[in-house]
Amino acid sequence: MVDAITFHNPENSFTIAQMHPDGAKSPVTLVGAMTLRPGESIEAEGEWVEHPKFGRQFKVERYVPAYPVTIEGIQRYLGSGMIPGIGPVMAERIVERFGAKALEIIDQHPRRLLQVEGLGRKRVKMIAEAWRQQRQLRDVMVFLQSHGVGTAHAVRIYQSYGDEAINTVRADPYALERDIRGIGFQTADEIAEHLGVAKDAPSRVRAGIRYLLEEAAGNGHVFISLADLHVAVTGLLEVDVELIAPALDRLRKDGDIVIEADRHFRTNLHRAEVGVAADLQRLLDAPGHKIPDQELDPDAETPNHDENADLGEDQIRALGLVRSAKAMVLTGGPGTGKTTVTRHIVQLLEKAGMRVLLCSPTGRAAKRLAEATGRDARTIHRLLEFAPAEGGFRRDRDNPLEAEAVIVDESSMIDVSLMHALLRAIPDEARLILVGDVDQLPSVGPGAVMGDIIVSGVVPVARLSKIYRQAGESLIIANAHRINAGEWPQIDNSREGDFFYIEEEDPERVAELVEDLVARRLPQGKGYDPHMGQIQVLTPMYRGDTGAIALNQRLQARLTPGRASHVVGDRELREGDRVLQVRNNYDKGVFNGDLGRLSRLEKEDGFAEVVFDAGGLQRYEFAELDELTLAYAISIHRAQGSEFPAVVLPLTTQHYPMLQRNLLYTAVTRARDLLVIVGGRRALGRALSNDRQARRHTALAQRLKADV
Repeated sequence: MVDAITFHNPENSFTIAQMHPDGAKSPVTLVGAMTLRPGESIEAEGEWVEHPKFGRQFKVERYVPAYPVTIEGIQRYLGSGMIPGIGPVMAERIVERFGAKALEIIDQHPRRLLQVEGLGRKRVKMIAEAWRQQRQLRDVMVFLQSHGVGTAHAVRIYQSYGDEAINTVRADPYALERDIRGIGFQTADEIAEHLGVAKDAPSRVRAGIRYLLEEAAGNGHVFISLADLHVAVTGLLEVDVELIAPALDRLRKDGDIVIEADRHFRTNLHRAEVGVAADLQRLLDAPGHKIPDQELDPDAETPNHDENADLGEDQIRALGLVRSAKAMVLTGGPGTGKTTVTRHIVQLLEKAGMRVLLCSPTGRAAKRLAEATGRDARTIHRLLEFAPAEGGFRRDRDNPLEAEAVIVDESSMIDVSLMHALLRAIPDEARLILVGDVDQLPSVGPGAVMGDIIVSGVVPVARLSKIYRQAGESLIIANAHRINAGEWPQIDNSREGDFFYIEEEDPERVAELVEDLVARRLPQGKGYDPHMGQIQVLTPMYRGDTGAIALNQRLQARLTPGRASHVVGDRELREGDRVLQVRNNYDKGVFNGDLGRLSRLEKEDGFAEVVFDAGGLQRYEFAELDELTLAYAISIHRAQGSEFPAVVLPLTTQHYPMLQRNLLYTAVTRARDLLVIVGGRRALGRALSNDRQARRHTALAQRLKADV
């Protein structure tokens, strides 16, 4: 029997309860997603875990609730507050009147409650409705758990579908993958199997195809070829290939996919890619604001000549493109002056009387752009006025941006969907300048937009290659260019250097060295503060001894021992931890990839506060903390668009599948003042020699060429 509830989060039903199991001498602490009340009996399955602070607990994976049968249990159950209108006093009166049949009366004959002193018709009606809702929740929980759904997922399903949860899951268990956060195809498929859905059922084949297209998009692809789809579907579902064609036809008719010859697109990605090509061509074809020739003449006896005196020939050529091109790309590696040219472009356009808007995909990149240009710069989402309640961006073709020029920094990070949204909002007469390093990793999301635009040849490209004097003094920048060319970096481990290499082959030893560098050597020797984001560990993978997960656990144990903490799923967050936002939260204005510090954690009040690097303090209820993860170590992909004072980069053969030249190049270019590579020569050599970038399935370059 449940003795007491010590904590309950109504958002996700995470509960801590005290229970006396039958025959036990002392109470047991239960933790997990549960909906319990004192006096209730349950049968629970799970495992014993040892909490570092609270000791031994039973982590509930699934449970079956049972109504109490004793008079004492029924009275405690009703008096627990689970039913509005019934408190301890009223519970005692009800039990005195109806005895062991009290719950049966409430369930089947609620009007008889009018016989109890103090209960009128209005209150009885409220009690009956509250009981119906509680019973429905329990019925749903029992049904879902009997079909292999864990309690946490069961709560989310009920919150999404309400009283229709059972009917919805029975009708289409694969809807769970689309509608419920945290439920993927594999889980939905297991539930479907429990419900008796056949392996070759058309609904299962369609769901498998949708899942594979979603998975391909997660790997950067905009479409899948039919041959690849055949291999993937038959491998995943273990069904005959003949079942795929009718499933594709149904998905196409339902509007879920678009088929172009051999290419199979999710409808939204097809719309985005077609839209990017069309809107880019629209901008190229439309007349734009004229820029007087003298504004660009480096030999003219004007103030502009003085301002451009520090520019090299390739930089001046880049400025020249601004006059002749409605859209252009400015690309180049570190130290080649992209920021300098961007600043001059802004000044040039403003002198011509044009309103210039500046933006970048991430908050950190937008902040750096603003600092470099002395102008306001916003994230693309803020520029386009994203309104989650309205389901999209306020700025679009019908409500375009008020600008004659739009400059977009870190453009290599922009996926096809976000580029589509941006281009839709740029008015016909405006100029578009895309700035970025095309040799870095492509966007995390689907597409390779900047690379495809360059390859198409439709948009003029200014490529900066000369490293200027001040940048040339940095080994970080010099070695970044060597790495990009496949050359071994120059090593100078003198104390005054900015590029260090510690050779170590053993992954466990590499992890120990990384921990010591972040927690002791760099703070003591160089004055960097790991709590404030001044040292960032970048790693190619999440798993393994030198993956992000293990390194975060090491560094948290070293940097925030004994701090106030809260357990979120399989991880612990502590006050003072570096954290990473893993989902877009438009209400808070923070986005996937934003970094910050968990500055405050209030256990009693159930909330935490995070100060984000890009600016702003945000409050998180404990139910929202699953949006955050530790960020002492993050993946190199996650670091795109960011720059850190010091970067520590572990490289081991455990990372072998991910060791590519552009990955190493991206990691090195994230360091502003100091870079330390810790790892073996084999791993470093593999990354340098492997210039085979994973080819993304996109059709943007072909679409742009076709529109010329």
